[in-house]
Amino acid sequence: MAGTRIAPLRLDGGDAEQKREEIRKVFHETFTLYESLFDHLQEPAAWLEKAIALRHPLIFYFGHTATFYVNKLQVAGLIRERLDPRLESVFAVGVDEMSWDDLDETHYDWPTPETVRAYRQRVRQLVDHLISQLPLTLPITWDSPWWVILMGIEHENIHLETSSVLIRQLPLSRVAPQIVFSPWTLDHLAPTNCLVPVPGGMVRLGKNRDDAQQYGWDNEYGQHLAELQSFSASRFLVSNQEFLEFVEDNGYQNADWWSTEGEGWRRFSRAEHPTFWVPHPEGWRLRLIAAEISMPWSWPVEVNALEAEAFCNWKSAQTGQTLRLPSEDEWRHLRDRSGLADSDTWGDQVPANIGLVQGCSPCPVDQFPQGDFYDLIGNVWQWTTTPIYPLAGFEVHPVYDDFTVPTFDQQHALIKGGSFISLGNEMQREARYAFRRHFFQHAGFRYVASPNVLPEVPVYESDALVSQYAEFHYGRSYYGVANFAAEVARMALTAMAGKPLNRALDIGCAVGRSSFELARHCPDVTGLDFSARFISVGVQLRERGHFSYALTEEGHIQSYQTADLAALELAETAGRVHFFQADACNLKPIYRDYDLVIAANLIDRLHHPRKFLTDITERIRPGGLLVITSPYTWLEEYTAPSEWLGGFKRDGENLSTLDALIEILSDSFRLQPGSPLDLPFVIRETARKYQHSIAQVSIWERI
Repeated sequence: MAGTRIAPLRLDGGDAEQKREEIRKVFHETFTLYESLFDHLQEPAAWLEKAIALRHPLIFYFGHTATFYVNKLQVAGLIRERLDPRLESVFAVGVDEMSWDDLDETHYDWPTPETVRAYRQRVRQLVDHLISQLPLTLPITWDSPWWVILMGIEHENIHLETSSVLIRQLPLSRVAPQIVFSPWTLDHLAPTNCLVPVPGGMVRLGKNRDDAQQYGWDNEYGQHLAELQSFSASRFLVSNQEFLEFVEDNGYQNADWWSTEGEGWRRFSRAEHPTFWVPHPEGWRLRLIAAEISMPWSWPVEVNALEAEAFCNWKSAQTGQTLRLPSEDEWRHLRDRSGLADSDTWGDQVPANIGLVQGCSPCPVDQFPQGDFYDLIGNVWQWTTTPIYPLAGFEVHPVYDDFTVPTFDQQHALIKGGSFISLGNEMQREARYAFRRHFFQHAGFRYVASPNVLPEVPVYESDALVSQYAEFHYGRSYYGVANFAAEVARMALTAMAGKPLNRALDIGCAVGRSSFELARHCPDVTGLDFSARFISVGVQLRERGHFSYALTEEGHIQSYQTADLAALELAETAGRVHFFQADACNLKPIYRDYDLVIAANLIDRLHHPRKFLTDITERIRPGGLLVITSPYTWLEEYTAPSEWLGGFKRDGENLSTLDALIEILSDSFRLQPGSPLDLPFVIRETARKYQHSIAQVSIWERI
């Protein structure tokens, strides 16, 4: 379908019926285009032969995008029954290999292509019927049932591209060219690459959930801001000609240029040149989707991220400059400065080799100027050095909760800009796709010389206890019970009304919510906890503003959340908080002269609670307050029974912990009016298991 554009779908507009027909048209065009890609396969063996050992054979991908519609429509409650449960199971889940040597030896009883074609026709009719029947209001939002249909269209766009890469890796004898996927024929002398200076500036990534222009995947929503220093970037993508110098200088044989990961891949794969380069007695040739052609030296080289990194290391040694792949922020800065509009406004004037409008292959790297550079979008994807990560405010879509989250592992590098075959969402400026660094896509690269420090990207905290407490402090409220940490801070601040509040101590602060809440009204807050794991959460929130964690739903199923200080209106004063690891029963002398001390759910977890209470007295200024909360859950694993403050009989009578607190503290404190009182809290363990407890809150004024 080269030369015919499938128009991007906008989600807004004033005419719902017109929008319905636009969606119908794009659905059928996308469905048909995907099927026509598989016309390249010329014999039955081509359907069942693995192009690479790490992926399924192509028959899987032919069926997968159709079953995706059925599976997701059922999850969304838009259909009640499946069309073919067996096929919808066989074609449900693809393969994302963990490493280059993670061979999939699973054997499947694959259906015939004819069976799958008949099934696809049933799916086409099902979706077309839904398009006709579903009520439609504009704009279409994340929560709309129409989002699931758009999701299916965009999912098929992704697999159009990844399947074309697999076809490109089949033996040439298995495939035949198709006119609708005709490649470029233009080639000429490759231009000499050079570095172009780029002024610094602010970069902003992320969509808002109320963005009603185009469909977005979950990883695009949220916010990221970065201030970049000036840097330089290569004017062109690295061409086959430029990369040839690396190959001819034995770059694939010299371990000096390769990272540890790259060297492992190089040795395993025994790579000696780019995968799509074909040695020939008459000179290098290039493998396209269904043909081999004389090497077009002006086209961009297509490599994986490990090869691109090795080239940058080699080029750095040749030039004396420190070169690397750009970060996602740097790529975005280049694109924003180029003046390129987003894809929904292009009309028929497509400014790049993208969307199959120009041809189904790369083209010369100097064919499409875009500002001071070429091919900031289109031609081939561009590797970055940034692992994909969740933007602040990230949420998974409930219908497709594992689209992005499995890639938040530091192993999947972002690719940007789209390629000649990219469609729909892939063409958007906010698109964020990532693959393992050894993976092959229609992807190349440009290099930068940059003083910008590569940002640290978050890894989801998988420690179950840390995640539970992150949710307890920063997550949702359950069963109508207010956020405990915020409520404790609120009660303490209310009790401090009219008193000076210059220094506060949150001891046993866990992951820090009460500390941040106190900082709204106190210029100097110290958070202390014995657990370095807990303290690290507070530190990350203070420094970065957000923290990502994985919650157990049941068994091995998890959901993924982000604590975001800005969303809780705690970011502006977070710098007032300082977190340290400390033993509450053996505090350093520097922790003193506080106007307020909070000890929330702490005393029944201490090895010497009486010692703590005696010691903390001298660290509070006269007139200051001590706020103690506890459910009084005395356990031998934390506190020897001889050290329990209460919860036992003394002289034949019951002794409560509150009785003991009054005995211990009454010489130095007076119990405030209205105190004690009860404060419930809920800690979520799994989607179906919660701890519902009641703490007693007592507030004491230092005499």
